[in-house]
Amino acid sequence: MKSEHFIELDETYSAHNYHPLDVVIERAEGVWVYDVDGNKYLDCLSAYSAVNQGHCHPAIKEAAIAQMNRVTLTSRAFRNDQMGPFLQELCAMTGYEMALPMNSGAEAVETAVKAARKWGYQVKGVADNQAEIIVCAGNFHGRTITAISFSSQESYKKDFGPFTPGFVIVPYGDAAALEAAITPNTVAFLVEPVQGEGGVVLPPEGYLQEAANICARHNVLFIADEIQTGLGRTGKLFACEHEGVRPDVVTIGKALSGGFYPVSAVLTDKAVLGLFNPGDHGSTFGGNPLAAAIGRAALQVIKDEDLIGRSRELGAYFKGRLERIESDYIKEVRGKGLFIGVELNTPARRFAEALRERGVLVKETHKTVLRFAPPLTIAKEEIDWAVEHIEAVLMVE
Repeated sequence: MKSEHFIELDETYSAHNYHPLDVVIERAEGVWVYDVDGNKYLDCLSAYSAVNQGHCHPAIKEAAIAQMNRVTLTSRAFRNDQMGPFLQELCAMTGYEMALPMNSGAEAVETAVKAARKWGYQVKGVADNQAEIIVCAGNFHGRTITAISFSSQESYKKDFGPFTPGFVIVPYGDAAALEAAITPNTVAFLVEPVQGEGGVVLPPEGYLQEAANICARHNVLFIADEIQTGLGRTGKLFACEHEGVRPDVVTIGKALSGGFYPVSAVLTDKAVLGLFNPGDHGSTFGGNPLAAAIGRAALQVIKDEDLIGRSRELGAYFKGRLERIESDYIKEVRGKGLFIGVELNTPARRFAEALRERGVLVKETHKTVLRFAPPLTIAKEEIDWAVEHIEAVLMVE
């Protein structure tokens, strides 16, 4: 069947809550995807960084199939032989004492919010129901009611109120504004070290370190949302490491499964997660044996193939190639590792569509930004091939 058939089915039976490019993918391998019409494309989005290890990585696939043949779900009513080893390996790799596994990134954020509030009441001594969490303008932490409650994007909130209280928004990258917003009721500061959905926006150099210091001075938890930026995407295990920052709490997801399954987690120490008691939080699928086995394999691939180093080296190369494009449409090229945004002075959608026609898949974000985030397994020659097409598209009058 041709693409038009599947597009028609989507348009007829799916809620129109996305605006996808009209390409219908039927299979993928490594950095390449193939549509139902037999066309081949270089994936420069990586499912929003969920497939850092490349599509259908054989080691992760093998682990998934092996676990499927044993047991896939036990719920947390019982224990299983994969979750404990998974969390041990995750904590050893990241340097945190405890982890709470969930499914989606949004669930990890919700978990972190609950953990911060509980810490605020039980440890900091904030009065009941008065806890405040500071967030940044331009943030994206998910689509749940609580997550959109502290979004500064009105389009995300329209017709979905009333909203969850207890959040204060400050400008991104402004440490003075952060400190001024802290009150005795402030329990946490939640921030993306790079704002991905906001347009691959980087804060000023030193901001994360200064923010962490401010949080420490005021007894406020520093929570980093590393769901897109973590696990190698920016050329470090976590993007906060670029400034030597160890957050009190980290949320991760996406590449934690290499794209095979929804796996997320909250990382912190016993001083925070140790406060949870039975019944405080949970998930039927969180920490299930299939997810844990996949997560273990996904982490091993990151280490075995030095994907962090590859991202650092190839990201600098890719960004350098993009910066040399002399196009009147380009306003700025920014990013870290293989997490790059090209901001244009005109809407980006038509350029994404033109690149699709040339075999390069990229998606616009924040209307005027093209985000380039290919799998970390990409080769330099594949970057060169992509840049030829990117340059050709951006040079068109």
